[in-house]
Amino acid sequence: MITILVQAADGTILASSEHPEEAFLSVDRVYQPGDIIRIAGGRHLRVQMDQALPSGEVWLPDGKMTWPVPSGEHRLAYAPGLFEAPRHIITASSVPDDTLRLVRNVACNPADLRGDTDFYPHCTANVETRNEACFCARNVIDGLRLNTFHGEWPFQSWGIGAREDAWCLLDLGRPVIAEKMALTLRADFPHDAYWTAGHVVLSDGSDLSFTLQKTGDRQWVDLGKRTVRWLRLERLIKSDDPSAFPALTQLELYGSEAHEP
Repeated sequence: MITILVQAADGTILASSEHPEEAFLSVDRVYQPGDIIRIAGGRHLRVQMDQALPSGEVWLPDGKMTWPVPSGEHRLAYAPGLFEAPRHIITASSVPDDTLRLVRNVACNPADLRGDTDFYPHCTANVETRNEACFCARNVIDGLRLNTFHGEWPFQSWGIGAREDAWCLLDLGRPVIAEKMALTLRADFPHDAYWTAGHVVLSDGSDLSFTLQKTGDRQWVDLGKRTVRWLRLERLIKSDDPSAFPALTQLELYGSEAHEP
């Protein structure tokens, strides 16, 4: 049984729903600080945390996920007014086995949050520009590739604050067969610089180098169908552009489940 419930900060259950295969929940509430959405009922689900957010697949190691509703400055990476709307729709459904066998973008998770989570995919980094939400690591797997500007939604990205030792880690939570990776650089030129090269370290011990061009289009890196749980972008080399601001808009990883569903 798939369940969705929304709780207030004091633990009061505000709304709930359940269904064997596909649960829907309509919540009449302007979200308040401390509100939490809880979803349970399987280890591989497709969730949509709000009608104004894209849906995405999540992996739940313990069969449940906890989603503190973003508040304050964290909301800058989301559509204006999204959480202040008086009504919200949340959905959660089982992912069919046939879908799990397909090669797809296994990194995309619009529900990812900053900080620790109990669901995957999840992105973290050793630096985020000024520690601002619109430059945090989770933005690179939110499914949005708008990259001709910088700052608040829909132009959120991973910014590195001019650090030369910046890294970004994508944790999938379970093994997948990784075929290729696509990087979409932020391309707000001339405000932005770009990276000319970098490395991707994989959980199987592989260390692959790649080169990049000054473009806002996807740039592909072959990962050789390696079985991995996580990957880390590191040793990123900035161009000689006068700007100090290279940034990443989106990280996509195309692959399939390593274990038979």
